Amino acid sequence: MQTVLKKLLFVLSFSLIINSSLVSNTSLLPFNIGEKLIFDVNFGLLKGGTFKMSIIEDDSISGHKCYHIKSRTKTNKFFDMIYKVRDEIDSYWDVEKLVSRRYAKKLSEGRYKQNRIHFYYPEDTLTQYVKYRDGNVTKTEFKCLPDAQDALSIFYHIRLQDLNVGDSVYVNVTADGKNYISKVLIEKKEELKTIFGKKDCYKIHPVLEKGETIFKQTGEMYMWLTADEYKIPVKLVSEVKYGKFSFKLKDAKNVELEIKK
Repeated sequence: MQTVLKKLLFVLSFSLIINSSLVSNTSLLPFNIGEKLIFDVNFGLLKGGTFKMSIIEDDSISGHKCYHIKSRTKTNKFFDMIYKVRDEIDSYWDVEKLVSRRYAKKLSEGRYKQNRIHFYYPEDTLTQYVKYRDGNVTKTEFKCLPDAQDALSIFYHIRLQDLNVGDSVYVNVTADGKNYISKVLIEKKEELKTIFGKKDCYKIHPVLEKGETIFKQTGEMYMWLTADEYKIPVKLVSEVKYGKFSFKLKDAKNVELEIKK
């Protein structure tokens, strides 16, 4: 479960891509501030838990007004007996520049406990990565990539972009102490049954520049976004050695599309 939850956050990072052009006028945003997305997590026919993500306007970071993007991952009672997960991840996304200012992870996965924080200084293309574990603190400072995004902020970047089937797009990502240059293929459109009814969706496949999948020694991963101006993620499939994990949007708050019961 630990591996697939990590894969969820990273595949969202690498599946949702923006180019270097940024939009600072909130009236142009294709999503509402206050939006909340709730996903069911399943392994085959077994329900594993929930993944929730939301965006609100929050306080400033180092004098820069930010959106606060939150994700919460929770296994259900059945999986709690096998591998209990309670992960809390927070991203602070600059309102004007739409770049990462802070990215914090509070992980509780089985016996594994760890807190991690990235502090970003995009004007100097620097980041400080701090890890807290078992009473120990380690700090690393290094050059981050220009206009760096984290594993949650990038989730909203793609929704600012025009997507076209057959295109490949790139993004700079700095997360978990590493820099990534990722490539994402916009493979095709498919009609899916969603909480919004039947919708045409973009099927997106993240890969690295050299043709490898993003997560080495794992299977393929795919994301489906509604093929409209909102580009709401409705489905994720992550192939692992013994099957597939799927993440399906089961509810949404403060979105423009009508939910059909």
